[in-house]
Amino acid sequence: MTKEYRFKGISPEGKLVQGTFTVDSAKAAKAQLARVVARYNLKIQSFDKKRDWLYTVYLPGKKKFNGRQSSYSKEEVANALRKMGYSKFKISPVLFDIPSKPSLPDIMMFIKLSSTMLRDKMSFGKILEMLAEEQPNRGFREALQQIESQLKAGAEGREVFNRYQHIFGKFPSYMLGLATRSGNMAEVFDATAKFIERDMEIQKNIKKAIISPMFALLATIGATVYYIIDIFPSTAELFLKYDMPLPNLTQKTLAASDWLGAYWWLVLLIVLIPALIIWRWWTTPKGKIWRDRHMVKLPIVGHLIHKSSIEIYFRVFGTIYGGAGDNIETIKTAAEACRNAWMEDRIKRVTIPMMLKEGLGFVEAMTAAEVFTRTTLTRLRTGQETGTLLQSAQQIATFYESETTFKMNNLIEYIQTLVGLVIAIAITFLTVVSAEIATISPPTF
Repeated sequence: MTKEYRFKGISPEGKLVQGTFTVDSAKAAKAQLARVVARYNLKIQSFDKKRDWLYTVYLPGKKKFNGRQSSYSKEEVANALRKMGYSKFKISPVLFDIPSKPSLPDIMMFIKLSSTMLRDKMSFGKILEMLAEEQPNRGFREALQQIESQLKAGAEGREVFNRYQHIFGKFPSYMLGLATRSGNMAEVFDATAKFIERDMEIQKNIKKAIISPMFALLATIGATVYYIIDIFPSTAELFLKYDMPLPNLTQKTLAASDWLGAYWWLVLLIVLIPALIIWRWWTTPKGKIWRDRHMVKLPIVGHLIHKSSIEIYFRVFGTIYGGAGDNIETIKTAAEACRNAWMEDRIKRVTIPMMLKEGLGFVEAMTAAEVFTRTTLTRLRTGQETGTLLQSAQQIATFYESETTFKMNNLIEYIQTLVGLVIAIAITFLTVVSAEIATISPPTF
């Protein structure tokens, strides 16, 4: 998380020098301080990080009240309270400060409200101030306050918003920074909100198509295994003491129960160890590329995931094309936003070098990356030949949005039907096994 640091030092002329800067880590803060010292030949007297302090004020004959204040030191908070007329108080540092990241709906709402107020000719500084006051998330509220302060001090918009990628996300931060240099901030904000809205919809559909059915299947398997290991034997084994033959299905279920009861730990290890290894592999850069490369080859759902990434790529490309002032930067930013590490890697390692070093055209270099569909490349080639590349990119995004939305809804219904069928089979199996036990009659004496 971005933190603010303050340094005080003495210049070679003997003057007191003070300054502040914001960085992402203590290591980056030390590096930045070292650069300042080397550049201005300062002798540092103090170097403090801004942190939060909790205070309790005790008033004679009145109820005490609590508060929270950001400051570089405990003494600064105390001096501020004394200036307000308070003499008896207690101040302690916040030991565990883990502000929650704002949700995508919160960020989208901020962007949409900003766009509306920008169209009403309100200044962006005033918008940040107003929305910060109404923001319930503390981390988001403080980020907006810091952004407003830094922009007011004359900082460059893109540099400021890039410091808060952990709040807004990489692409929204880039777009909001770009908007501060744009002649039409409201239009750029609308495009950013559309991207976030579509991104949320894609993630929700993927969860419906993959994650939710997976949990339903795991729950069904868990319930079935529990029945076979614990519940079924307690009933079926009552008949074993009579030394009587049991039905075939009951015998096989009891055998499975005995085996699972003895080797359940082995089954658990066989499942968990590969899962942990794969999960760990997927957290590495090479693992992410391998995962996303093969994910688009999955049956049924793979091509939809691939086309969703293409849609996001061209939605971002179409949004910032021409406004960034650097088409290579536009291609790179769109690749980083497309939610597919394999596509991003191929575009950065193949497309961009071919355009820079070999002088290939945009479409030829994109074709060499081998990550786009034939339809996409054909439409891009037409746009390049007719000088309507921007419109072509927007049309590709719109086309794939319509296609993936329709097919994903059908796929979700299809997968839900399959999951329901599996659950029905499991219930039928348990019912048949239980009913078979009911037909067993122990001998009478």
